Amino acid sequence: MRRQALIATAAAGAGVFGYASVIERNWFALRRYDIPVLPAGARPLRVLHISDAHLSPGRHRLLSWIRSLDALQPDMVVNTGDSIAHSDAVQPFLEALGPLLDRPGVFVYGSNDLYSPKPRNPARYLWRDSSLKGRDEPDLPWPELGAGMEAAGWLDASNRRGRIKAGDLDIAVGGVHDSHIGYDRYDEIAGPADPAADLRLGVMHSPEPAVMDRFAEDGYDLLLAGHTHGGQVCLPWYGTLVTNCGIDRVRARGLHRHPADAADPRQPWLHVSAGLGTSPWAPFRLCCRPEASLLTLVPRIS
Repeated sequence: MRRQALIATAAAGAGVFGYASVIERNWFALRRYDIPVLPAGARPLRVLHISDAHLSPGRHRLLSWIRSLDALQPDMVVNTGDSIAHSDAVQPFLEALGPLLDRPGVFVYGSNDLYSPKPRNPARYLWRDSSLKGRDEPDLPWPELGAGMEAAGWLDASNRRGRIKAGDLDIAVGGVHDSHIGYDRYDEIAGPADPAADLRLGVMHSPEPAVMDRFAEDGYDLLLAGHTHGGQVCLPWYGTLVTNCGIDRVRARGLHRHPADAADPRQPWLHVSAGLGTSPWAPFRLCCRPEASLLTLVPRIS
């Protein structure tokens, strides 16, 4: 009986792994949210939020799905980083974006745009977050990636402020590089966001509460982040196990407020994308489908 139980357990485990690595990893979802952040009378703005593609050779279904997103006709695109996971991935990623690059866009880098993934035990995330100890020099072609997006007119918001026009709106943008590896430099963009702008957008890769607090204090209306993969491996009726950063499990993906208990309507909305991909060394998702989000920004409720 014990042997039969072990065989059944092993078979069930293999089945779950097969589903997570073959089916759910390629079962892409489009999330839709309406977010009341615009001035009264403004026309709605459709923002496509993509993140964490972690593109490596052979991800043909992922590339095809990214290509299909232009059919949503977004007014602008925000890419919150970790787009590549291989030195040969830059051109395929840019080609998959295709006509999306002709639309107004903003991006920041994540750590995996700079550093190639290394094999590690996925279970380690249960007791610690990821790190880049012992790795000083980036080994991925992140300058080529950024140059491709900037050449199309997208704004690099990594530790920068800028302005972008999308739809009928004048948008003030502030962004930081990946705080998960200590590359964020909020002091370089600190100060009140322009109150004359129609929208104040804060962009980051990792949703670290201390950084988001500063965006909130400076008057940003909407914060966009990725990095968490929504937990990547979740449990039914429980949800996210780990976030790989300082944010709480409940807000590891989807639309929330920041701070979480914000009662003041002037406090920002926060959208965290569960992302499109996985590390090549952890090629599975469970109860956490890969995703992009179409955020329809509408006037605030008075």
